[in-house]
This record gives sequence, structure tokens and C-alpha cells, in this order.
Amino acid sequence: MDRLSGLDASFLYLETPAQLMHVCAMIVLDPSTMPPRSDGGEGYEFTAFQREIERHVRDVPTFTRKLRRVPMGLDHPIWVRDKQFDIERHVHRLALPAPGGYKELVQLTSHLAGLPLDRSRPLWEMWIVEGYDDGKIVCFAKMHHATVDGVSGSNLISHLCALEPDAEPMASGTGEQHSRDVGSRELFVRGVASRLSLPVQAARLVGPTASGVGRTIGRARAGTAMAAPLTAPRTSFNGTITGHRTIGLVDVDLGHVRAVKQATGTTVNDVVLAVTGGALRAYLEQRGELPESSLLASVPVSVRDSSRRSAGANKVSSLFARLGTDTADPLERLRDMAERNRNAREHHDAISADSLQDWAEFAAPRTFGLAVRAYAGLRLAERHPVVHNLVISNVPGPPVPLYFLGAEILGLYPLGPVFHGAGLNVTVMSNNGRLHVGVIACRESVPDAEALVAHFPAELDRIRAAVAADEQGLPTINR
Repeated sequence: MDRLSGLDASFLYLETPAQLMHVCAMIVLDPSTMPPRSDGGEGYEFTAFQREIERHVRDVPTFTRKLRRVPMGLDHPIWVRDKQFDIERHVHRLALPAPGGYKELVQLTSHLAGLPLDRSRPLWEMWIVEGYDDGKIVCFAKMHHATVDGVSGSNLISHLCALEPDAEPMASGTGEQHSRDVGSRELFVRGVASRLSLPVQAARLVGPTASGVGRTIGRARAGTAMAAPLTAPRTSFNGTITGHRTIGLVDVDLGHVRAVKQATGTTVNDVVLAVTGGALRAYLEQRGELPESSLLASVPVSVRDSSRRSAGANKVSSLFARLGTDTADPLERLRDMAERNRNAREHHDAISADSLQDWAEFAAPRTFGLAVRAYAGLRLAERHPVVHNLVISNVPGPPVPLYFLGAEILGLYPLGPVFHGAGLNVTVMSNNGRLHVGVIACRESVPDAEALVAHFPAELDRIRAAVAADEQGLPTINR
């Protein structure tokens, strides 16, 4: 029986019509690299493309399983095979209106990102968008967070991608099997047993959790703790969200990021966070909304390598990072960021990798769902201190060209969910020497995502100039 972990199920319980819990990916493709089709045709043709997707995913459980609820909500749902799986319910075709440029693309995909997935079917879909930028096509993919995290989502794409245009996908023939289905009586009995075991599980967690809290207090006193939640300043994207979305995309040179990293003894993640902090500072400054204190970001961290749990799609934890938006000097911001990140990582690593997953087992479907709806309905996100301002993810991607069913991937932009209280998400992914930055937000909170993403290349240039000036002993020019 393939039961959802508590953390996976929590993403189901958190979902409302405004707070959608799927993750998206914008994949820009060059169809000119596609080899001749098996039916003798040349290059891209939608029906053949759809058939190829079906051929590669029909035996992969993540793509062909659906939810089944446990009677009376006694336990988290289970995954069962969708015996009526139909690729036409998951892979759709659209064409951009003229002139088929960036503006039309983000308008269309922003709308698609705001549509919920159908829970009666496997929780994913792809929209193949034709007519983009003089012959390119775009695959806009959506998958529920209950089925993937950043790392597993990246791995799933390997079922459709290869290192050469005419090669089979990298994950072809993995031999994954669906779990057996079970009857309602067995589900009920297992649900009762699970509920009865909760007090024992709670007792086992109290000691390690108390120890972790003690270590956190000690780090706080020593000044080496990560930034604390509920200490973020309020901005225009920290309130109750709607179901509308807006998307912004931009690329920066990964080589430039690595050069800054090398010159300053920092990490790629440090540079990404510092650039994001600078971009947000410039964006808020333009709007006359820059807070005096620094913005606070929640940064998902994969614990896949250290987790004791074998089950569950989501193996993540989170740390909190101040972005230095209160610091004008880009080099000073980066150096402060590097030091704070070292403390945050050490603090994070001192906490059990499975603590979030362990406590998530206690999420009750009905209670959780009612609480989330009451929280949104009462607009409580606007009344209590801000937990964090936004979510920032940095996902490592392929260092070499990849081909999506033969079409070269020119852009790979992940887009995460947004939440009540944090209506902005920034995700960065490396791909063949580029960093692809994807911004998604509640449209009412960030009406023009393009105004934000436009600051990313400019901010990286400012950091590079500051590093060059520092190496020559010249003063840094501040904004």
C-alpha cells in the first residue's frame, strides 16, 4: 500500500482555491533538433509528441496514480493506479496569439498556473504551447506538491529527456511498480491503527524536539542561530492572496555567478541569495516600499541524502535567511549573506533531517483544511507578525544540453507555490551554463513580475563590478 507521508498529504490539506499547491515548470524547446518521427514525418507534430509522452510515462507510477481517501479521513490518503489513465486528459495543446512573444507567453501561463488540478485523476498536466518566438514551442508542466519536491521533480524530467536528440530518455526502463490496491475494510482498519499509534509517536518526538529547541536557544545566545521566523517586515506581498498568478522569467550567466563565488570565497547559493536580495531592494525602492529592516526568506533544503525515511515524495526541510535588503553595498551584502548562511546551515544540520516529516504525520485532514480556510477567510495573514516574506529555491540542473523528446531545452524555469502571508516565490535553476530565474506571485500582490525579474541581471552586474573594484582597491559605488 502506497500511503502518502504526512508531509506529502499536508500539501493537499493546505490547498484552497486561492492557495494552490502545485509546482510548475516552463520548458522552452527548440523543435528544429528533433529527429525524423517513426511515422516518417519530420520534426514536431503535436499528436506524435503526445503519443511519445504517453509511451514514456504510462509505466511510471508517479504519472499514472491517483488519490484514494481513507474512510472517515482516519489516515492520510493512499496512491492507487488510475485504470482509466488517458493521456488526452493530461497533455493539451494551445497556440499563442500574435505576435507570440514573451508578453503573450507569460500572460497565458500565468492564467494556467492559477487553475487547480483535477484530484479525480493523476495530479499532473502539460500544456504544449505552440507559436512562441519564431518557431519555438513551450511545455508548461504542472504537478502537485504532494507528488514531488524540487529534487524529485527534477528527476522526473529524466523520463522525457536525453543527452542526445535521438537517444532514449535517461530514466527509460526503470522498472518502477505500482503498489497494490486495498479494500475499504483494510483501509479502515489501517486508519484506526494509525490513529491509535499517534500518542506513542508523539512521545518519541518530544525528547529530540526539546533537545533541538535547547540547542537553538544556545545558538541564539551565541549569535550563530539562523534568522527567526515571525521577524520579517511587512511588504505588499505579505497578506491574503487570491487565485490569480503572475509570472516573470529571466536568465543570467552561470559563469558570472561562479566567478563572483570564486573571487569572494562564497557559494553559488550565497551569490543567488545576494542577487535576489539586491533585486528585491531595487524593486521595493522603486515602489517606495523598501522596509528599514531586511526581508526574510524561507529557503527549502533537501534532506534526501540524510533522511531515514524511504517513503514519501517530499524530503525537504527549510531554513530562514535574511536577504540584506537593508544594505546598499552589494559586496557587503554578499559577505554578510555568506556568514549568515554558514551559521544557518550549521544550525539546520544540527536539527534532525526528519523532524518536519515526523511532526507532519499529525496533520489531520479535516482539522487542517478547516483551519486553512478560516485563516484565509479571516485574513489572519494581515494581522499577525510576518512569518517570512517569500520563498526562494535554488535547484541544481544539468550542466550539459538536454533534449526533451528530441527538442533541445533552451530554458528551464521552475515555479513554486505561493501562500497566504507570502505571495511571492523565486526559483532559480541551472541549465547548461545559464541560471534560469522563475518568479511567480499573486497578481494582486506583485502586479508586474517583469519589473522584479528585470533587476536580477542588473544586480549581478553590480556585484561583479563591486568585486572588480574591490580587487583593484577602488571604492564600491553604491546605489
